[in-house]
Amino acid sequence: MANLRAGLIGLGMMGRHHARVIRELEGVDLVAVADSFGDPHNVADGLTVYNTVEELIAQGIDMAVAAVPTILHEEVALQLAEAGIHCLVEKPIANDSESGRRIAQAFESKGLVGAVGHIERFNPSLQSLRDRLENGDLGDVYQISTRRQGPFPARIADVGVVKDLATHDIDLTAWLAQSNFVNVVAHTTSRSGREHEDMVTAIGHLKSGVVTNHIVNWLSPMKERTTVVLGERGAFIADTISADLTFVENGTFQTDWDSIAAFRGVSEGSSTRFALAKREPLKMEHEAFRDAVLGKSMNIVTMAEGLETLRVAEAVLNSATSGSVITL
Repeated sequence: MANLRAGLIGLGMMGRHHARVIRELEGVDLVAVADSFGDPHNVADGLTVYNTVEELIAQGIDMAVAAVPTILHEEVALQLAEAGIHCLVEKPIANDSESGRRIAQAFESKGLVGAVGHIERFNPSLQSLRDRLENGDLGDVYQISTRRQGPFPARIADVGVVKDLATHDIDLTAWLAQSNFVNVVAHTTSRSGREHEDMVTAIGHLKSGVVTNHIVNWLSPMKERTTVVLGERGAFIADTISADLTFVENGTFQTDWDSIAAFRGVSEGSSTRFALAKREPLKMEHEAFRDAVLGKSMNIVTMAEGLETLRVAEAVLNSATSGSVITL
């Protein structure tokens, strides 16, 4: 069977990584690239850099990655769908949920594979955590907490911290719990002088009864990417920077220190850091997209899921503006 012919539109900060990974991907050939601003990172490597999506489509591609600014997602994705080309669009799926809905419907109506690049799902620590939760290792899940903080990324131009960063946490939370958000309440602030927010604190409630909280900003001098899942038997702590997963189990012995014993609902047990195979998340994401195009599996982040994540992100922003709990 011939290799799949892949195209890439958008050769910026994220596009350069997509180009590298597509070239490493078994069964896929990168045959065309496009960016109206040229090739600032010199990733074309002998390929002609086209200006438009139409020129990319004309190269006879089977699948494409859209790594363009969020505001352009709808325009690019709809052109690819109309041409019958499977597409992985970077997150968030679109600039707003109405635009995202049109994208998702276009790919569904044509029977095409449409995926959204919520890459955190493919982090080895979260993949392992999801498997262990499915296996019942934690028992009932009570709470999912995330912290995503770090310095301001110069690559961001058209969205705030909610759509750029918090969408990672919204997606991974619903995916880990296998349950959607039913309501959110949030507060945001902007301290960097941009029109968009650069800090958010949000609390959510999932359909399954799990409560969630999320601290996200790009104002911190320290970089942190942590997910904590608290449940009946203890807590899992996933660090997606190091791709480490740790389990702190509830203890089975009583403490003799009366003041501590009175304060704690559970006693401390053993802490275990698991040995994980640490593969690059972007490569795993591309493998999932390729396999979905080939009809082998559907482990992608679907456009329907990407749309739901964007709806929650909009609810977070709505809550921060209105000061009320937003029901989804």
